[in-house]
Amino acid sequence: MSPLTPEELEERLGDPSDDANPYGFAAAVARDERDEFPEELCAELVRAGFHLNYLPGDWGGTFESFDRSLTLVRSAARRDVNIMPGTMFSIIAATCLQLHGSVEQQLRAAEILRGGGAVAFALTEAGHGSDLLTNELRLSPDGVLDGEKWMVGLGLRCDAVYVIARTGERGPGAFSAVLLETAGVPEGRLERVPAPRTGGMRGIDLATLRFHGTPVPSGALVGKEGEGLEAAVKAQQAVRLMSMAGSLGIADSAVRIALDFAAARRVGRTRLVESPYSRRELAVAAAALLAADAVALSAARGVHVVPEAFSVWALSAKHVVAEAADDLIRRCGTVLATRSVLREGAPGAGLFQKLQRDSAVVRVIDASTLANLRSYTGQLPTLTEGGARPDPAVLETVFTLDADLPPYEPARLDMFARGSDPVLAGLPEAAAAAAGDLGDTGELVRELADAVAGLAELTRAARQRGADPNALVDAAERYAWLHAAACCLHLWRANRDRSLYGAEPGSAGWLGAALGYLLARADGVDPRHRGAVLAPALDAALALRDGNRLFTALPVRLATTR
Repeated sequence: MSPLTPEELEERLGDPSDDANPYGFAAAVARDERDEFPEELCAELVRAGFHLNYLPGDWGGTFESFDRSLTLVRSAARRDVNIMPGTMFSIIAATCLQLHGSVEQQLRAAEILRGGGAVAFALTEAGHGSDLLTNELRLSPDGVLDGEKWMVGLGLRCDAVYVIARTGERGPGAFSAVLLETAGVPEGRLERVPAPRTGGMRGIDLATLRFHGTPVPSGALVGKEGEGLEAAVKAQQAVRLMSMAGSLGIADSAVRIALDFAAARRVGRTRLVESPYSRRELAVAAAALLAADAVALSAARGVHVVPEAFSVWALSAKHVVAEAADDLIRRCGTVLATRSVLREGAPGAGLFQKLQRDSAVVRVIDASTLANLRSYTGQLPTLTEGGARPDPAVLETVFTLDADLPPYEPARLDMFARGSDPVLAGLPEAAAAAAGDLGDTGELVRELADAVAGLAELTRAARQRGADPNALVDAAERYAWLHAAACCLHLWRANRDRSLYGAEPGSAGWLGAALGYLLARADGVDPRHRGAVLAPALDAALALRDGNRLFTALPVRLATTR
């Protein structure tokens, strides 16, 4: 089967604004009201081969690169983000098996997943949350599992489950992994019950798995004893890349709803989109969306080129994209006003609330905001103290959108970033080279360069005895926003000869808007204070909306509207 393209998927699923479309917005809202799994939509996606987009070719999949998969997934997620847990929750177990599974385990998992089945991933426990080193579920020396796992995606319907179990007493090496096929478990030894219901992403299959003296067959151990947690942490880097597609799909629909309303609504003789206050809110939302798109695309390409950096890059990008999506939804809600809370009686009623709730779940589904930032605070000194200038070919390959990418090699993922951050290390040269081409945006680039230069001192101060106990987490968050801004500059510079976001080649309007938004977030101030610099983002978003295109750097044609 050839890889499915976003345009093919759009035409296959049809106009989502058509209330009669079973794959549209009205159907998604109806499922949401009933807490119902998207059975029909997921089945259609499987028939289209969508579920193969993250599986490598030697597993019978159609995966080519993360940037292509990102765009495909977000085009589906804009209709209903529940398609991601419905068809892609197995990505983390599959990545773990790629990292350290036997040939036989990989072949069996591939067989299950090609057929539209699921391999669940069981890591977290209700009593311990993100404090993984305190997990209790244990695999005894004689091969018996006892304990409970919580919020297991597709746990009620999975054909197999990758379980992280305690086999030792201390540290990351105290945990091992097993691959257990559910059909072979004796009756009464594995209990699968629905997990507590979530406020957003309603109806998705989340389960509590209770292991009652569950026998583990010989050959079920994945890799070596003691390496289960390390493989899981590495695999989550790929999961965070794809979770950004969920945030972007939600954000696309939220901005589109607000623009549709603001373009049609009049207050007196003035269209709402031209009213100063609403226009400013929409400009902030559009700048947040373009910035998030640029950051996600950069990360999706970067993992092919410098996977060793992704113990931090994936975390910081996930933070920026999720927080930007949350912010832009709030801005859109301000413009929609009463219509943002209506469940019926208006076009799209109920949809915006679903988007709000769904975004809140995507924001924390793989890690809380605090856990995400804390996980790389210890790496900040290495990342910010400067270092060797990166190979220009590395940055060129990452950021030039039509450049061929090397194959994705999950074995190169690492627990810790080695050396300086290539994105920030390459910033001084990029800023100097671009300064003469950017006009007023050049001042924002200089502000970015100065802010990045100050990260090392900020980190040193945060590590001093007596420093504010939140200082290191705050430094990690500032790093994330500045890293995102640097990605935007590299992306603009590498693609000056092509149109991005529907603008003229070399246009710096979208860049200025993205930098203005990201620098404001880095400083902890309201992006509205950036004022006019954000306006080009709204102009770009309106043009893409009018052209029926996805809000992304290389616009995708959407399904024909009625």
